[in-house]
Amino acid sequence: MAKSKLEYIWLDGYKPTQSLRSKTRIEKDFSGKLEDCPMWSFDGSSTQQAEGNSSDCLLKPAAIFPDPGRKNGFLVMTEVLNADGTPHESNGRATIDDDDADFWFGFEQEYFLWDTTTGKPLGFPENGYPNPQGQYYCSVGAANAFGREIVEEHLDLCLDAGINVEGINAEVAAGQWEFQVFAKGAAAAGDETWVARYLLERTAEKYGVAINWHCKPIKGDWNGSGMHANFSNSVLRECGDRAIYEQVCEAFRPVVKEHIAVYGADNDQRLTGDHETQSIDKFSFGISDRGASIRIPVATVENGWKGWLEDRRPNSAADPYKVAARIIKTVKTAKVTIPV
Repeated sequence: MAKSKLEYIWLDGYKPTQSLRSKTRIEKDFSGKLEDCPMWSFDGSSTQQAEGNSSDCLLKPAAIFPDPGRKNGFLVMTEVLNADGTPHESNGRATIDDDDADFWFGFEQEYFLWDTTTGKPLGFPENGYPNPQGQYYCSVGAANAFGREIVEEHLDLCLDAGINVEGINAEVAAGQWEFQVFAKGAAAAGDETWVARYLLERTAEKYGVAINWHCKPIKGDWNGSGMHANFSNSVLRECGDRAIYEQVCEAFRPVVKEHIAVYGADNDQRLTGDHETQSIDKFSFGISDRGASIRIPVATVENGWKGWLEDRRPNSAADPYKVAARIIKTVKTAKVTIPV
C-alpha cells in the first residue's frame, strides 16, 4: 500500500504581511488529483487566524503540484476557511472575480538572498558595502553573482513541479534575484507564485540562507524589490486600439490608494520616484516607461495594440491574489469591449 506526503500550504493571518505555513498529511493510495485531496484543519490561534477558545480553521485544497523535493510528495496550495466553511478574512484568493479565467497574469518576483549570519544580502561584506549597483544585473562571475546554486536548484524544482516559471535573472543589487511566473487565470497565477515562493524558502533553508521579501531591505542607493504585475484580458489581447488601452490605464488613476493598500507594506520606502519607480502618491502611464505606475510594453504597441499592461507598483512582499483581485476590479470599471 503506497503512501504519499501531501504538503498543505496556506497563508497565515499576520499583518501587514502574511507568511507561508505548511504541514504534511500522509495519504494511502493517493491518486495525485486535486479532487481527492481531503479538507483539513489547523490551529488558527497559532497563526493569528482564530481565538484559542475557538481555534479550528479549515484548509480547502485549491491547486496541486508534484513535489520534486520529496519522495512520493505533493504540494497542495490551500485556501483558509472559517469553521463554518466561509472564506477567512485573510483569504485573498476568495476575493478574485475571474470565474472564466479571462485574465492572464505574469508576476515578476524579486527578492534578496539573505545571509543570516551577517544580516545582509549575500555578496555584502560583514562591514561596509560592496561596489555600487550596476555590475550585478544579469551578471556572471563570483565577484558579481551570489547564491546562484540556490537559484538554479529552485528553478529546477519549479519546472519539475509543473510551475510555469518563464525565466530568472540576477537583479540590480548584489544578492538580489528575480523569477517570473505566468498563468492563464488570476487564481492560478497566484497559486503558482505562492508555491514558487514556498519552494524558494525551502531550497534556501538547506543552505542556511533566508529569503528577504521586504521591498527595501537595504536603505540608500540600492534598488528595492518589486513584484511587477503583467496582466491582460481578452479585450487587451485583441482590441488593437490605443484609445482602449488609455481608457483602461485611466481607470487606475482615481483608485491609487486602493491599489497601494494591497500592493505590499512599506511601499513608500520603494516607490520614491527613484530607482525605476513612480512616487507612491502619483499615477502615470507610458510606453516603455519604467518610471511610470503602469508601463505599456513596446511589444504591445508593435503588435498593433494587442497585448498586455504592466503595473510596476506591487512590491515583493505583496499577495499576488490580492494584487490580481484589485487589478481585475479596476479594469472592469473601464467597461471596455473589443471593437466590432
